[in-house]
Amino acid sequence: MARTGAPATRHVASVARALAVLDALAGDDAELGTNDIARRTEINASTVSRLLATLVDAGLVEHVQASGRYRLGLRLVQLGNAVVERLDVRELARGPLEALVAATGETATLSAPGEGVAITIDFVAGPSSVQGVAQMGRPSVAHATATGKVMLAFAGGAAPSAPHTAYTARTITSPDALRAELERVRERGWADSFEERESDLNAIAAPVRDGRGRLAAIIGLQGPAFRFDSARMAAALAPLREQADAVSARLGSR
Repeated sequence: MARTGAPATRHVASVARALAVLDALAGDDAELGTNDIARRTEINASTVSRLLATLVDAGLVEHVQASGRYRLGLRLVQLGNAVVERLDVRELARGPLEALVAATGETATLSAPGEGVAITIDFVAGPSSVQGVAQMGRPSVAHATATGKVMLAFAGGAAPSAPHTAYTARTITSPDALRAELERVRERGWADSFEERESDLNAIAAPVRDGRGRLAAIIGLQGPAFRFDSARMAAALAPLREQADAVSARLGSR
């Protein structure tokens, strides 16, 4: 008797072949013909044809009338979105945050984009006795923090046009200067902040994207300016982006 709730150990060959067809269609080519799929999957063409007919009926594959070729269907998007909606970004990001702290020694934060601010929803403190302050629910000032700049650059909204509050001598207060800074963030794919919100705090941040390419969260690293200087920030950039990309991949981003 099969164990209740446990997956069977024997596989259904026809399902495995159907999955191979979907994998082939998920490659770099937008559309493939039956013979192309047969060559890539090493399944004979007549079997591929029958599999395609079944997948088309299910909406998982679309037959392009103009070319006679096939491409992935919209039902896969619906199924993928259903999976993503059940994911908790905090749970997915916890391991990457811990890995980031282990690699850099600084405090790692996870923030959610909101209306005008990004809110800290999780963090892992670094091991040193002197650390930047990270608190659950703490807002990141949009124009004066690395996390806030990522939110403004990638959330799709317009940058504020009014003069911005100065928190330190380094805070960007000019709307034109902020727009130029956000363009730089978009080009690089990450943001930094050198004592712009607090006089003794530096930070870098990178976006986390969902399966539709939208900004889902922001991962940041912060530390005291005397220790987390430009050289340490530059060294931390690769692990930061690696972990942000890892969380994005778990959310379905390609």
